[in-house]
Amino acid sequence: MLQNHLKIAFRNLWKNRIYSGINVVGLAVGLATCLLIALYVANELSYDRFNEKADRIYRVVHHMQWEGGDLHLAVTSAPFAPTLKQTYPAIEEAVRVLPEGGGTLQYANTKLNVGDIVFADASLFRVFTHPFLYGDPQTALSKPQSIVLTRTLASRLFGDPARALGKTVLFENNFGNVVTGVIDDVPSHAHLTFSGIRSLPANFSGEWQESSLYTYLLLRDGTNPAALEAQFPAFFQKVLKAKLGDVAYRMDLQPLTSIHLHSDLDYEAGPNGSSQTVWVFAIIAGLILLLASINYMNLSTARSTIRIREVGIRQAIGSGRGQLVGLFLAETLLLTTLATALGLLLAQSTLPLFNDLTGKQLSLERFGPGYSILALLGFLLLTTLLSGAYPALFMSRARIVTALRGQLGDQAATLAFRKSLVTFQFVITVALIAASGIIYQQLRFALTRPLGFNKEQVLTFHLNDEQSRTQLPAIKAQLLGSALIDRVAAASNPVGTNDLGGSGYFFEVDGKMSESTRMTRTLKVDPDFLPTMEIKLAKGRNFSSQNVAADRQYAVLVNETLVKALGWQNPIGKRVKFFSNKGPAERQVVGVVKDFHTHSLQHKIEPLVLQLPPDANDEDNVYVRIRAGQTEAALALIQQVYQQVEPGGVFEYQFLDQRFARQYATEQKQSQLLLTFTSLAILIACLGLFGLTTFMAEQRTKEIGVRKVLGASVGSIVALLSKDFLKLVLIAILIASPLAWWAMNQWLGTFAYKIQIEWWVFALSGTLAIGIALATVSFQSIKAALMNPVNSLRAE
Repeated sequence: MLQNHLKIAFRNLWKNRIYSGINVVGLAVGLATCLLIALYVANELSYDRFNEKADRIYRVVHHMQWEGGDLHLAVTSAPFAPTLKQTYPAIEEAVRVLPEGGGTLQYANTKLNVGDIVFADASLFRVFTHPFLYGDPQTALSKPQSIVLTRTLASRLFGDPARALGKTVLFENNFGNVVTGVIDDVPSHAHLTFSGIRSLPANFSGEWQESSLYTYLLLRDGTNPAALEAQFPAFFQKVLKAKLGDVAYRMDLQPLTSIHLHSDLDYEAGPNGSSQTVWVFAIIAGLILLLASINYMNLSTARSTIRIREVGIRQAIGSGRGQLVGLFLAETLLLTTLATALGLLLAQSTLPLFNDLTGKQLSLERFGPGYSILALLGFLLLTTLLSGAYPALFMSRARIVTALRGQLGDQAATLAFRKSLVTFQFVITVALIAASGIIYQQLRFALTRPLGFNKEQVLTFHLNDEQSRTQLPAIKAQLLGSALIDRVAAASNPVGTNDLGGSGYFFEVDGKMSESTRMTRTLKVDPDFLPTMEIKLAKGRNFSSQNVAADRQYAVLVNETLVKALGWQNPIGKRVKFFSNKGPAERQVVGVVKDFHTHSLQHKIEPLVLQLPPDANDEDNVYVRIRAGQTEAALALIQQVYQQVEPGGVFEYQFLDQRFARQYATEQKQSQLLLTFTSLAILIACLGLFGLTTFMAEQRTKEIGVRKVLGASVGSIVALLSKDFLKLVLIAILIASPLAWWAMNQWLGTFAYKIQIEWWVFALSGTLAIGIALATVSFQSIKAALMNPVNSLRAE
């Protein structure tokens, strides 16, 4: 029976090649899209799950809030890990990871600049799963000045990773680290990746307020993390309140497997994903598949008048409704099988492009042959039922007498259903067009909004060697001696990377020093920083280049946001107190800088204190403003000067405008993906519309011929065939616009600074949708209108 059904189905599909082709292409595009998005979603959901103890690993994060400000930190200070482990028996292990172990790495004649090396406690390998190729995980980080390399870094340094064990590699100032292990490369689906791990110095510690490292806890089997968290308020009262003062404080345990998709704190280990984005893309994949299925349902039910006599004959010779349903489902199964084969080819051929768009390395083999076969069978079954169930049931319900007459009876409900499907298709299309436009506007706004400084023609580079930092005056003099260079400055941190430091400060309010500290961003800069970056002063003065020693001891600058938060009316002369490595220190505010962004517009401008670097080691990021049109020559000069102070070092630089642009890399990729999906949705909707228009034109061939004989123009016939579809598109615009407005308002809520959604975005989206629909419908309508009426009137 099935063989007979398939044979008949093949004949019907071949006989109606145009409609079969439309359905196959539409379903193939839907499958390819679903498959690619499934790979993306599976990758996003798999982050950190390769760790064998992932369900028991938690990251310690904390939140502080006070009048006028707040902080939400992924980093903690050094004392947290040992103190928490000592205080709570439910904690089996604690490990600290300090992401500042990179620099210039040398072995023999090989010299590499490796930025992604971290410091960590010896307990790292008792918490996380990193398979060792060589060495002992129990002792690899137990001794000072030890380093564990990944396979790739060991290969770059030694050629063969097997030769690495026991060798000494040199960092700046010939600081040696002995290679005690080689591990597999860290999987790309880890929230924290690195090329090497150095052992933390013995008795490593610091102030409670100096948050700079990540703290991870391994809880004992059976421990309830919520019950442990419930004890943290008491920990704050006993240990932290004296250090942090009167702030609203909360410490949380963040599950390791939730960090990538559910964490958006300050100082994250890297760019995280978004659960919202994953759900949106998954829904879009389902909608695109649904669009393709709608095409099949629409064309099948529209063409039912042609096959109704066939149904009547089959009923007359004894076919039951179940057999008729089986016949039409077999036809759908054959068509979806062809679409699946084509969809796999499309997915494989477009996967490299998709990887470029997502920044990932996805593969169709990711799930293995067993899961892949099951997924394809599931897709075949789902699509067959989704696409073919309604047409099969609709066709098989016809009565014998009416079917033999070629009549379907009352089609009002069927026609309404078909129109609703077309409307639904264009609701999706219009909403995606509007969303793409709004995302483009926001990204353009983010990339062009004034940042409070001039980021054009400014490059930065890092001085890795501590000795070279003492030569900064000579570096400046050499560069400024050239007509290629406008300005040169130095700072402790790179602007535009969400990597500014923070510390607790006491501020003078109403003539008295505050009793508690306020966590505030900190940036150490030299007197040339403001003029180099073209940052304006709102009040007071800049640091003095003629009296650096005095300003280093007595002066600070603050930004306008801090002044507003403290309610200072006359900020100049106000006292600021903090704790440094040399003990308590007090400064006076000598100037207020106009607010400027230190990273992306997703983050609001926060209170900021600028200090002069206490020593040369804090002047490791050099900022150079190049004269316009002199970039190539200036780069050669800067590299030459760099090589003089760090011979053999790797000169790596970044332009500030490019660095800030990278802050929106995730949003740009999402925008490109959404534009791609929008294009696919439009393609599928147009395929269905084209098929319906073609069929309607065929059904009304005689009517068109009569109208032409009676003097109807081509334009009037096109309008006749187009008006019903355009009405549906207008209804779709009215439905899609508020839905898109709501969804994009939610997305814009992730930005601290954002555009206002304008009405014309939806008007333009609707106009585009009407234009697309009109172009699709008109092609076939004009073809029908231009037919010779003699041939039209002869048509059966």
